[in-house]
Amino acid sequence: MTPPHGGKPQSRGRRPPGFATRSSPGHARNVDTLTRMSDLGTGVRLLGRGQRWVASHKRWYGFGLIPAALALTLYLAALVALGLYAGDLAAWATPFADDWQEAWRTPLRVTVGVLFFAGGLMLAVLTFTAVTLLIGDPFYEKLSETVEASEGGVPSGPEQPLWRELWRSLCDSLYVLMWALAFAVPLFVLGFVPFLGQTVVPALGLCVSAFFLTVELTSVAMQRRGVPVRERMRVLRGRKRLVLGFGVPLAAAFLVPFVAIFLMPGAVAGATLLVRELTPDQPSGPAPVPASPLGRFGPPTA
Repeated sequence: MTPPHGGKPQSRGRRPPGFATRSSPGHARNVDTLTRMSDLGTGVRLLGRGQRWVASHKRWYGFGLIPAALALTLYLAALVALGLYAGDLAAWATPFADDWQEAWRTPLRVTVGVLFFAGGLMLAVLTFTAVTLLIGDPFYEKLSETVEASEGGVPSGPEQPLWRELWRSLCDSLYVLMWALAFAVPLFVLGFVPFLGQTVVPALGLCVSAFFLTVELTSVAMQRRGVPVRERMRVLRGRKRLVLGFGVPLAAAFLVPFVAIFLMPGAVAGATLLVRELTPDQPSGPAPVPASPLGRFGPPTA
């Protein structure tokens, strides 16, 4: 059909050059970019929601501080002992240097002692969350259940005795620790490479710590759903940006002394919300909120 005034026919629905239609590769890239940014923002938002949840439930927040405080006390005592005996450990590890001149022996053993302490500190960072969750399993299990109940329902899972839950948590934590060390040890060695060790390695190390920290924190809600640790890691790898949005700010905050104690209850609550985000189709049913933060592990309530 020829338009009036002799104009050229225009095809209906024509797009300007470079305009990305819904079926074009450009549109797919735009959607993918938005999804990635959305996942990062969602992770940060879930972490904040968890902290706000415990802030508005002060009784649960207070009980959630106890396991983290106990774990931190144990780690501080172990690190102080390691620092005091680092020299003896260095001498034990370098008997071949006994006959060296002091000008050579002392720098070697100081270096070895520093490496012993740095290794212990790295191990403490990697295992703090797992040990805290193990110590506070009854606390955090009930805290997580209450968060789920407030969000619409608790997934039904098999009832297990406490010793079996603790054993499963220990085995899962050792499995996660094995993978964490597989990444942490090479990064620790690369940290001595000039420039690379002061720029790229710290950023990669923070991301690795964030991922495995999130793996540990989601264990409470994932175990309730019967998700084994290997499947849990696979699910989290599939949403890496969501995990990093949640875990990177938390891992960075945990580097500040004593901050981990105060953020741990909210981290567990936020990780529970994160699991609900990852498993939206998980069947759940209403569950009463326990009258005591310790639930069946606490004193009977009226």
